[in-house]
Amino acid sequence: MTMQWTGERLIPKLLKPMNGMLLEHLARYYFAAPYATGRVLDIACGTGYGCHMVVKERKREVTELIGVDLDEETVRYATREYHHQKVTYMQGDATDPRLPDRLGTFDTILSFETIEHVQDDRAFMDNLRRMLKPGGTLVLSSPFGRGRGMPTSEPFHVHQFTPEQFGELFDGFAEVELYVQRGVTFEQKQREGLRYFIGVAVCVK
Repeated sequence: MTMQWTGERLIPKLLKPMNGMLLEHLARYYFAAPYATGRVLDIACGTGYGCHMVVKERKREVTELIGVDLDEETVRYATREYHHQKVTYMQGDATDPRLPDRLGTFDTILSFETIEHVQDDRAFMDNLRRMLKPGGTLVLSSPFGRGRGMPTSEPFHVHQFTPEQFGELFDGFAEVELYVQRGVTFEQKQREGLRYFIGVAVCVK
């Protein structure tokens, strides 16, 4: 594989260590790693670097990690380049209603920069709820924008939620903490004047 991206799938080995986009992506996994425990799902895992990071950071706490991506070539790359005995990569559609029956339930679910690519975000969230065990933790991120159904400047994004719409995705969870990611930092209060930033939610079912 010679491209730096497959769609928006990052390949760290082909990027300079100080690449800003790479650092942002790595920061999300480092932010989420302390929440990872038991059986973990990384939905739309991309090339697998994040799965590998989390399982190495949490080698005592994580018993199994499943990385799912829509693209078969990307799954093959992840299996080859980011192998770990506790990690299994597989092809799957995050909105497929059969996915929960296929994968079972999880103590932790990670979903980074995925929901903005999905036409039916409600089906996507329904699958995540079905796959998350009671008391389990979901960590999900997505860039903010003009709102559901509105066009974006990003060619691979179906839409980008407003901060209000993003928060509403997690109605029904027992606990919800919302953060804003700016570069590699995470804040709980949105600053005025930001034109582009990423929402991060940590939710307990």
